[in-house]
Amino acid sequence: MGTPDEAAAEVLYRRATVSPRRRILQRFSAHPEGIRFLVDVRAEMQSHLKGDKRLQALDVEMEYMFSTWFDVGFLELRRISWDSPASLVEKLIKYEAVHDIRSWADVKNRLDGDRRCYGFFHPRLPEEPLIFVEVALMNEIADCITPLLDEEAAPVDIAKANTAVFYSISNTQNGLRGVSFGDSLIKRVVETLHQEFPRLKVFVTLSPIPGLRAWLNKNAPAELLKSWENLEQLTESAPERKTLLGWAARYLGKEMQGGKPLDPVARFHLGNGARVERLNWAGDPSNKGSKQSYGLMVNYLYDLKRLEKHRAWLAQGKIPIAAAIEDLYL
Repeated sequence: MGTPDEAAAEVLYRRATVSPRRRILQRFSAHPEGIRFLVDVRAEMQSHLKGDKRLQALDVEMEYMFSTWFDVGFLELRRISWDSPASLVEKLIKYEAVHDIRSWADVKNRLDGDRRCYGFFHPRLPEEPLIFVEVALMNEIADCITPLLDEEAAPVDIAKANTAVFYSISNTQNGLRGVSFGDSLIKRVVETLHQEFPRLKVFVTLSPIPGLRAWLNKNAPAELLKSWENLEQLTESAPERKTLLGWAARYLGKEMQGGKPLDPVARFHLGNGARVERLNWAGDPSNKGSKQSYGLMVNYLYDLKRLEKHRAWLAQGKIPIAAAIEDLYL
C-alpha cells in the first residue's frame, strides 16, 4: 500500500483470485446457447444448495457473472401486446407469478388497449422475457384486483387516464435469482409511459402482502387471530377490522430484518424509492389473497420527485409511509 507498485500488485492480485470455475464458465458464453444453458443449470442447482454445500461456491460465482452479463445496459425493453407472437404471449401465461392467468380471454384482457405490458429481454435469450410488468391505465388508484382481472369490464378511455397502476411484476428465470433488474424496469416503464401518455401523473402499484398472515400467526395474540377467521362478516366499523388494519400497517411500516423491510414485495418497491401509500380491505378476495394477507392489498406510490429521498430514509432505517398508514398504527 502506498508504494509505486501498488497498482501493478492490485492487477496481479485480481488475476490470481479468478477461480478455475469462472474460466470454465466464461468459455460457455462463447457458444450461442451457452448463456441459456448456464441459466438453466443454475436453476436446477437451487434445490440442491442446502444439501450439498460444495455447490454454493459455484452458485455465488454464477450469480456474480450473471450480474455482469445481464447488466441493464445489455437489456432491451419491449412492449408485449396481443399482436406479439403467440409463443411470447404463452410465456406470460407460463411465468405469471402474482395473479394466475386462467385463459386466453384473461391474457387478452391484460393486453387490451387500456393496458400495457413490458418486459426486459437479453440478446442471447431474445424470445424469453427475463422480467415483465403488467400495467393498467386508470383515472384513480385501484383498491381491488378483481375489476382489473374482470374480462367483461369496459376499457378505460386512455386519452383521459391520469394514473398508471402496476398490478403484477414477475421474474421468469429462477437461474437469475439474485440478479436485480426490477428497479430499472420500473424506471424505464415509467419513462416510456410518460412519453406516450403525458397526462399520467400518478404511478402506483396494487400489490399483495405475501408475508403478512404468516407474520401475524407468529406475533398476534390468539384471540385476535380467532376474531379474524370470518372477515367477510365484519362491517366497515367493526373493531376487528380496524385492529387487523393496524397490525398490517405496523408490519409494512415498521417491521425490518437486516436493515430491510420484512415483507419481500415491500422490500422490492421501497428499495426502489416508493412509499407505503394505502392499505386496501378485501383487495384480493381470492383464496391465495386470503392465505397470504386476509385479502388485504397495498398501494406503493412512486413519487418521481421523492424517490432518492425515500431511499435515503430507508438507508437510515426509516420506512417511508403516507400519513394514512401512520394513522392506522395501534
